[in-house]
Amino acid sequence: MSWRELLPPWLVIVAGLTGIVLLCVSTKDVPVTPLGTKYGVVLDADPSRTILFIYQWTTTKANKTGVITECSSCVVQGPGISSYSDSPQKVGKSLDACLNWAQKMIPAEQHSQTPLYLGATTSTRQLNLSHPTLSDDLLTALTVALKSTPFDFQGAQILSSLNKEAFNWIAVNYVLENFFKYDWRGHLVPSGKGMAGVLSMGGTSTQLTSREEGNQAPKEGVRLQLYGQTHDVYTHHCPCHGTDQLRRRLLSMLIEDQRSAKTVSNPCWPLTYSQEVRWQSVHAGPCAASDDASDVPSPDEVFNITGSSNPSACVTLVHSLLNSSSSSCSFLMHSLSSAVKPLQTRFLVISEAMDFLRKSVPSPDLGQAVNKICGMSVKELVQESQTSLDVVADYCFVTAFIFHLSTKGYTLDFDKSLQTAFREIGDPSSGWTLGYLLSLTNTIPQDSPRVLKGIEPGVWSLLLILFVVLLTGSFMRISYRVMVKENSLSNRNSSVFDDN
Repeated sequence: MSWRELLPPWLVIVAGLTGIVLLCVSTKDVPVTPLGTKYGVVLDADPSRTILFIYQWTTTKANKTGVITECSSCVVQGPGISSYSDSPQKVGKSLDACLNWAQKMIPAEQHSQTPLYLGATTSTRQLNLSHPTLSDDLLTALTVALKSTPFDFQGAQILSSLNKEAFNWIAVNYVLENFFKYDWRGHLVPSGKGMAGVLSMGGTSTQLTSREEGNQAPKEGVRLQLYGQTHDVYTHHCPCHGTDQLRRRLLSMLIEDQRSAKTVSNPCWPLTYSQEVRWQSVHAGPCAASDDASDVPSPDEVFNITGSSNPSACVTLVHSLLNSSSSSCSFLMHSLSSAVKPLQTRFLVISEAMDFLRKSVPSPDLGQAVNKICGMSVKELVQESQTSLDVVADYCFVTAFIFHLSTKGYTLDFDKSLQTAFREIGDPSSGWTLGYLLSLTNTIPQDSPRVLKGIEPGVWSLLLILFVVLLTGSFMRISYRVMVKENSLSNRNSSVFDDN
């Protein structure tokens, strides 16, 4: 039996007509973005050390902004970059190990597309103010070293305090999923939550950053475009209120009040902890200037300062220090009006002391937290923090400073989720690097999508039915012809046997 008998010409004609119909059906282009991975490298050059961060995000963006999913880091061996001001030719060499590590971590085919940026912060900023030529030589040497890498060099710059805190604000709200969240289908949707503010405590100053709205937006604010929304962010800069400067001013106040005593008692230090402090070390610079220059100790006079671990006395001392006329921070001296927007904002605190507080004190009550931290012994502080005693000894007065802010109308968030979320995608102390790269993804073009041809669902359904009918009819026709042929053969064989 030939195929022509099984498949009659009219079925072939129907199949041909169906093919012609398919070619005539209107189609549309459907872009399909390939799911790939992009990389970005950011170096945080802070006063004590430099850290290189590698961030990853998928090529699919959310309203033109990237969604960063992973982070890895490399700590540069040696001191901060400002320490190389006398020998800038050595600063590039110090970065070699981490830059080589980054080249191994990132696929070679991605090197030329990977942005590389270095942001120098406080110490280099101060060096630029005092010795601009030295800082310029330092940045020039860094530029030469970073340009020699295969990455897409974006710059080596001194990061302004305004930009750094704006990037910190982006990072905090990103890890808290305030820009967007994932729904039950795994799709990105607006979170519907308000934006958090950021209280960032550095060594020399404290910054309070929040989003301003309407008529409240100041002229000095930074305008950010993120995930299809515009945010006006402003930073209240508070000089001389960083942890190092507050410590100097507090010790200076104690020495002046107890100058006649052989041993100066510090209620903000733990019991048995003591230091010999030279007057010049706490009185140097404008932040520790005395109101009465005629009644101050000599620069080389040394005082023995011993901790007395008195939480209530420490809180009183910090309140007195911050409410004094020498305080240059207006938002700490006066309570907020109910009309001021930041009063309605919850502020996340970026500080080593606050990280320790979240980990060690279960109570969200800051008053109880101060009593807990300020009442801890030297042994307890060292065991729980695993940090040097000279650092943790100041956690009490830092906590009292944060508590003072809460009495001025600011809502300070004690939520431990921030620290946990940051650890998953970076480092809280270097949060600006995450914020910088998120902002940069707005300018990085998305990969060109592949285009597929598609038809409307209704047309697809009709064609499916047509093909099912065609195939069913074909099989029925073939089955029928086979059965007829077999019956015909059977009848012939029967006739032959009957004749015999």
